Order: sequence, then C-alpha cells, then structure tokens
Amino acid sequence: MKAKDFDKVFDAGEDVTAYLDLTSPRRPGQEQRRVNVDFPVWMIEKLDKEAKRLGVARQSLIKVLIAQHLDRCGR
Repeated sequence: MKAKDFDKVFDAGEDVTAYLDLTSPRRPGQEQRRVNVDFPVWMIEKLDKEAKRLGVARQSLIKVLIAQHLDRCGR
C-alpha cells in the first residue's frame, strides 16, 4: 500500500493495524547500544542505596540521572 493510500485510510478513522508489520516494532531514535562504565565502589554503594529507596533497578536509576543531567545541559 502506498503512503498516500495509507494516510487516506487512517484519516478516515479506519483501523490500519492490518497494514502494519507489528512483529518487530521500533521507536525511532530509541535504539539502544550497550555501554560499559566502571564506577568506584563508593558510587555504586550510593547508587544502590538510592535505587533501593526508589524501588528501581540500579541501571534504571543511572539512565534517569544521566537523562536529567543532559536535559539540564540542553543537549
């Protein structure tokens, strides 16, 4: 199906899911890449304490903290 035909079906309020490949959906710009980082023990201990307090995994906390910092920096 051409994009303009898809748009017409969508704009008409019809269900377009039959035209989509949902076997491996991706969010553009959200692809992940693994990065290894070494932290000093004192930092890991503080991260673990804060992660436990918040009830989240250490990795999730690190991601949130870095994202907040980057947002504040305007990058």
